[in-house]
Parts: sequence; C-alpha cells; structure tokens
Amino acid sequence: MNIAPARTALPPFDQARVDRLMEDAGIDVLFATSKHNTQYLLGGYKFIFFSAMDAIGHSRYLPIVIYEKGGPDHAAYIGNRMEGGEHQNNPFWTPTLHLSSWGTLDAASLGIEHLKTIGKAGARIGIEPSFLPSDAYMALRQSLPEAKLVDATGMLERMRALKTPHELGLLKKASEIITDAMLATIAWAREGSTKGEIIERLRCEQTNRGGHFEYCLLTLGSSHNRAASDQAWKKGEVLSIDSGGNYHGYIGDLCRMGVLGEPDSELEDLLAEVDAVQQAAFSKVRAGVLGGDMIAHAESVLKASPSAAFTDFFAHGMGLITHEVPFLMTNHPVSYEGTYSTRPLEAGMVLSIETTMLHPTRGFIKLEDTVAVTETGYEMFGDRGRGWNRGGQ
Repeated sequence: MNIAPARTALPPFDQARVDRLMEDAGIDVLFATSKHNTQYLLGGYKFIFFSAMDAIGHSRYLPIVIYEKGGPDHAAYIGNRMEGGEHQNNPFWTPTLHLSSWGTLDAASLGIEHLKTIGKAGARIGIEPSFLPSDAYMALRQSLPEAKLVDATGMLERMRALKTPHELGLLKKASEIITDAMLATIAWAREGSTKGEIIERLRCEQTNRGGHFEYCLLTLGSSHNRAASDQAWKKGEVLSIDSGGNYHGYIGDLCRMGVLGEPDSELEDLLAEVDAVQQAAFSKVRAGVLGGDMIAHAESVLKASPSAAFTDFFAHGMGLITHEVPFLMTNHPVSYEGTYSTRPLEAGMVLSIETTMLHPTRGFIKLEDTVAVTETGYEMFGDRGRGWNRGGQ
C-alpha cells in the first residue's frame, strides 16, 4: 500500500520544539528507525505483529519515519505490508505512506526514494546508528552519496525527555499495574513457592491488569541472586521483587519487599535506612534543581547510613525506554555519561530512583520508585506497598 500526499499534516508532537532540536543538532530531515522513536513520532503507534520479534524470512522488520524540519507535509511512514489494516482503522498522520516492505533493504529503498522525491538527497540526514541495520545503512550511503549522515541519537533523546500529560498518564498506569501486581504476587506466595512460580504468577498478575510483562528480578532469603530458579521461600525470609513492564509502550520499573511472617526489628531498621535515602532524593526533585544536586544529597544521606558499605544509590530517566533523558550518573551501572548532572531537571521528566542494600545475612533489600518532576516538586507513581509486605495472605 503506497499512499501519496493528500492532506494537511498534523504532527502528534510539539513540532516547534522538534524543529528547534533538529536545528541545534544540524539535522535537516530525520530518518528514524527504532521502535521507540518511530512510536513517538507516530503519536504512540507500534505494530503489534513485531512487538516481540523483528526477524521474518531472511531479514527483519524495519519501520521508518521520515520527518523534514519545518515540513510536516513531506513526512512519510514506511512500514510492513500488513499495516494497511492498521491505517484503515486508525489512519497514520504522515501524508505519505509506503506500507509494502518485508525487510530492511526494501524499506530502506522506499525511504531513499522518498528523500529524493522531497529534494533531500543531499541533505543532513539524522539517523540512529544503533538501530539502523548495516545493509540499510550501506544502501543509504551508496544511493545518497551527497548526503551527510548525522547521528540523531542525542537529539531524539532530548525530544522524548519532556512527557506530555498523556504520556505521564501512561507511565502512571504502567507503574500502578506493576505495583499492584507485585503486591498481589507477594500476598499469594507462601512457604515452598519457588522463584520460578513466583515470577510466573507476577507475569499473570501484570497481564491480567492490562500490562505487558517484560522481566522480574527476584531474590529470596539471604541470597543476592536475582535469576529464576527452583529456590523456595522459607518462613522468616525476605523477598525482593523488582519488575519492569509497559503499558502501551511506556515503561514501569519498581521494586517492593516482602517477608514470610512478621519482620523483626532489624528488618524494619534496614528498610528504613533504604527509605531514608529514597526520601532524601525525593526532597530535591523539582524543576530547576540540578540533577547532580539531587544525586549528591541522596549520596550524603547514604554515606551516613550504618549500612553504607553494602548499599548503593542510583537514579535514571524513564519513558518509552528505561534509562533515557535525564542521564544523571556516569556508567552506574549502564554505560553512558551523566550529562544531566550539571543541568536542571525540567517539569515533565520522569525518574526512577532506587536504593539497593546487599546485606550480608538478611539478603537483598531494595526500594525503587518512579517519580514525575513538577514545577514545585514531584508526583510519585505506584506509591504503595513501600514497607514490608506479608506473604501467604
């Protein structure tokens, strides 16, 4: 299905802001190929057929959104042949559609022809190197020798940094689904429940609430091993359940604690230490505060903690992917520079804030929370179950 321009384009994003970011990055036209950025540029759309696996036949699915700075009427979406039905039910906003590809090279060829059609064969084209297959990249390079291929990764990250009210609603829903699923799972689990069984229960709890389960990192007892196994929960032991999933593509990522029985005074104190670091970080979250100042304050509280030697603090941005703008800490643990440590937080940014204690005898004790930055402070998503939750209820 190929559809030529036939209507006025109405981009589902802040066009003026995207144009400014493109200008600052020296980009004339975007050639976006990642699922998360094409989803953003298409106003939230992602093709369900390839939600779990891109591979098909000898190649793979390669969605492409082409957007010219200041020229939404020249925008195009290149997708799979099966996406024609999606367009019939919910029309794509891009004036030009090429829904006829099956692999990387035919998708790239359609993109190249569109760039030539709109007079951008020699333009500064913003690409995503980490999400552009080598054969598609070579096709661009060979077919458009006069073009300058520009790394658009940073520009696209900044584009997604400030969430709209709609996006914030999706992130809140994702967080609530995960939190409620974790609390239900902890209450269900009992003596003898294995890690594998608990993880499967969590998957069902998330799915039944409308979420898309992605992973669960689980510990029982004194172990710090978070991989699935046949280890069974025993009376008096702690449980740490850390899970990520999404709702319409937007990520929830939280951690809550359980105990099989009643927590003793030591466990109460240990979780209170973890929460004190979390609260210190929360106290510095608001628009205008430097990201590094929030990190430094939380780390100062952690340093004074009796368990500082085996406890770690971390914070990162959240959105369509986990670990996006704002990038607050360098290589901790994901490999990127903490470029936003010297920049102010902005209203609409969303953060995951987490404090992890690897106690030598009591086990893995952690809280991870999701907060949205506001002008005056923050809003926490999934704000429940932050204490000791009892298993076997």
